[in-house]
Amino acid sequence: MHWIALRPSPDAAAAPTEPALVDASTALAWWALRFTPLVARVGEALVLEVSASERLFGGRTALLQQLLEPNRPLAQVEYAQGATSLIALAALQVHTCRVGQAAPVRGVLPDALPVHTLAAAQAHLPTLARLGVRTWGQLRALPRGGVVRRFGAEVVDALDRAYGQRPEVYPWLTLPDVFDAPLELAASVDAAPALLFGARRLLAQLLVWLRARQSGVLALELLWELDARRANTRHVDAHHQGGQQGRLELRTAEATQDMSHLQRILGEHLARVTLPAPVLYLRLRSLQTQPLGGESHSLLPEDVRKGDSLHQTLERLAARLGAHSVQCATPQADHRPEHMQRWQPWRADAARKENQGAMKSGAARAHSIGARGPKDSESERDVLPAADLYPTWLLPVPQRLVVRQSIPHYHGELTLLAGPQRLETGWLEGEPALRDYYMARSPQAGLVWVYCERLEAAEDAAWFLHGLFA
Repeated sequence: MHWIALRPSPDAAAAPTEPALVDASTALAWWALRFTPLVARVGEALVLEVSASERLFGGRTALLQQLLEPNRPLAQVEYAQGATSLIALAALQVHTCRVGQAAPVRGVLPDALPVHTLAAAQAHLPTLARLGVRTWGQLRALPRGGVVRRFGAEVVDALDRAYGQRPEVYPWLTLPDVFDAPLELAASVDAAPALLFGARRLLAQLLVWLRARQSGVLALELLWELDARRANTRHVDAHHQGGQQGRLELRTAEATQDMSHLQRILGEHLARVTLPAPVLYLRLRSLQTQPLGGESHSLLPEDVRKGDSLHQTLERLAARLGAHSVQCATPQADHRPEHMQRWQPWRADAARKENQGAMKSGAARAHSIGARGPKDSESERDVLPAADLYPTWLLPVPQRLVVRQSIPHYHGELTLLAGPQRLETGWLEGEPALRDYYMARSPQAGLVWVYCERLEAAEDAAWFLHGLFA
């Protein structure tokens, strides 16, 4: 058994390197849960039993270095170690060590620890001082029966737990299923963009919670409470339908722990909010989270991704320009190429569902190929699916081509390469389409996608250019 005791230093709040957190003790406890599930709060300190986690993190020294690494939730943390939790807590009071200093002596002798560091004996310190008892060893040397009659059984039980003769049982801390953190602002805020400063503190604590749960956030909401005495109902907008409260909801296409990205999106949304009254309180709450899988990093510099991803860029553009300014194509159940997709405002939740559907369809196709065997999949390559004939660029309106001696021309005589791909649809919509599509080669334009109208007389068929291949 090996225990580590942690405690925020008294000057941690005075000179933090990170944005001040709402609850430093809670944030430190959430941080410690990343390294062991056995974390308990004892007064102002935390105790961690890490013997079962040392191998996972590469040994005791490596675990302690990661526990106290620079991106921890608090800048100044005092810590100590011991064979039992009571020894670690006593060493924390006597041999405290801050990050950046040498670690306390590992071989802490419990017999030499001062008796005032034993919490169960603190109520009896005057009597123990008159008896000349100043250390744990001297207290343990007294007759057990006399100590129980004079000071109570709690002192003997604490000594047994401190020396490892009885098990140590604590109410272990657990993470809440939903992140919900309030914040009282130091001063009332009149402008919505100024709320971002307080929201940064809440996002910093959200990051600690997400890391401890190894999850990413998909949706969250920022709530603020207005000062009812100074409310101006003439400026109530869509974010203040409740009257005395405001609400702003953020959604992402992928689960993320990137607080800088969420902060930028939040700033874009707050820039368009008008507060009808000053804000006194903030609250950040998670609406939807998702476990994060491990990310494989490459040693090749060209494989290292730089800058924002595509969905992060789209989210920022939608937040800055408005949801209707960022359009995306949505597939439609129609065989006519010009009706196969519809443009609509891009939404993060819709993009996430589309990505999940693509992954499932890809997995199903891989399973199907694996069930048929490699020989069957190779034979399928000889047959060109109709979907593979679709061009990269589709013309908004098909362009009629010149036909000479029943041969269509587009920057020269066209040579038909593949086809026909027959299309008969649109009867119910009142726009019937009877077409034969071909992939053709133009002497100057390259590969093009053309079709002819299916008529009784083939020589009178009209040819149209409908797409271009990149």
